[in-house]
Amino acid sequence: MDVNEILRHVDHTLLSQTAVWEEIRQICDDAVSYHTASVCIPPSFVRQACDYLNGKAAVCTVVGFPNGYTTTAAKEFETKDAIKNGASEIDMVINIGWLKDGKYDLIENEIRTLKEACGENILKVIIETCLLTDEEKVKMCQIVTEAGADYIKTSTGFAGGGATFEDVKLFSEHVGPDVKIKAAGGISSLEDAEKFLELGADRLGTSRIVKLVKDMK
Repeated sequence: MDVNEILRHVDHTLLSQTAVWEEIRQICDDAVSYHTASVCIPPSFVRQACDYLNGKAAVCTVVGFPNGYTTTAAKEFETKDAIKNGASEIDMVINIGWLKDGKYDLIENEIRTLKEACGENILKVIIETCLLTDEEKVKMCQIVTEAGADYIKTSTGFAGGGATFEDVKLFSEHVGPDVKIKAAGGISSLEDAEKFLELGADRLGTSRIVKLVKDMK
């Protein structure tokens, strides 16, 4: 697969707690130079990044991140605030405790609420696969499909595990036809990135792929 094709699927990501504007500005510049799908950055930088980019790249941010156990009302506010500040893509974290408790209706309602808050903007649902059983992953494929989200996403990268080939394959077998897949966390080589795309991922959340391409040059 052509390197430029891989880059078009990358959400160029910086979500470190210590991230400063100079680092955010740099990944914004990289996103423009390498034509990535978006930059994925902390909510507090969204307005500044959108003003800086002026439409040259899409800005993605996170909601309920990284633990997912804030209330639906709090996540809804975060989503609306991010959209108001210029974000065009939202990556939300589910309430994993609700999933473990079998409170599927609450999870589906929350996703629907955030999708409504997004409007025409993209909503990705992070289910944190490293904390789930395969049965729970399949259930979340069903819930995400029913709730009308745009993507199901593997991981935050903050819970001790990231994307695996097995999980992306599992997603591709169980999500509805209108739901895309984002693999995120630990994607560290172009070979792995290509394999994730071949298995059915449409987006790759990673901080490393652009760095690898820059080093190649």
